[in-house]
Amino acid sequence: MPLRSVFGTYDAEPRKADGRVDTDRLVRELVAIKANTYNFLVWRATNDWDDLKLFLPKARAHKIRVWLTICPPSECPPHTANYSEPFRLDYLRWATEIAKLSLKEPNLVAWSLDDFSYSSDTFTLEYVTEMVNRARKINSKLAFVPCLYYGHVTTQLGEKYRSLVDGILFPYRHEAGKRNLSEWDTLEAEIARIKLRFGSQLPVFIDVYATKHSQLNDSSPEYVEQVMKISRQHAEGVIVYCHQYEDKNPEKYRVVKKLFLDWAAEDAARLKAHN
Repeated sequence: MPLRSVFGTYDAEPRKADGRVDTDRLVRELVAIKANTYNFLVWRATNDWDDLKLFLPKARAHKIRVWLTICPPSECPPHTANYSEPFRLDYLRWATEIAKLSLKEPNLVAWSLDDFSYSSDTFTLEYVTEMVNRARKINSKLAFVPCLYYGHVTTQLGEKYRSLVDGILFPYRHEAGKRNLSEWDTLEAEIARIKLRFGSQLPVFIDVYATKHSQLNDSSPEYVEQVMKISRQHAEGVIVYCHQYEDKNPEKYRVVKKLFLDWAAEDAARLKAHN
């Protein structure tokens, strides 16, 4: 299933001198580490939507599933320099156009709104219902997997959005204790709480911080490894934030690559035994 045994990376696409995404290199990078998923952030440049369309068939040729993330109002002007282009804050249009694209490119299996739980003024129940229904009407197989933070995952939030989401993208920051990117002892319990609020069958995907986040400390290779391993055991997927490069962060790159290679082999053996 497209939302089970997910392991891949997010953001930090390689770029050419003109700022366009180097889609050929991105595919090579993903193939080298055996990633089965890539979460493509449409926000860094005005041509990202067009570059996504170029990337999708190349990724499909290597059986790489693609998610698409767009940014909420809190990460757009005047708060930042960029919008997710070309539809900006028109999320109803985004839902429609993403769903249409997923019919043409079947490896586009999911879409996400970053920092979804920080934008409750925009993403009211009525608005999200209309947004999700528009996408589902076009392609019922396309999953909506918004980004939710631990502190926002309340009983009320679960009751409000449970029927509208197909999974939760969960950035782990040790929020059940003191927020940091050094400790991982609360991860299993935090995953359990999300499943309690949204239902045990709902897939949870852990965003693992391999790149420094906001005001928090940078993570270590050991942290990345441990969070990835626990996430593989207790959640339905692992998305590494951000894509790691061997020449820039060799130790973290080796951790990600080794685990992805191991998991790809495990999944292949499981599939062979099942068949």
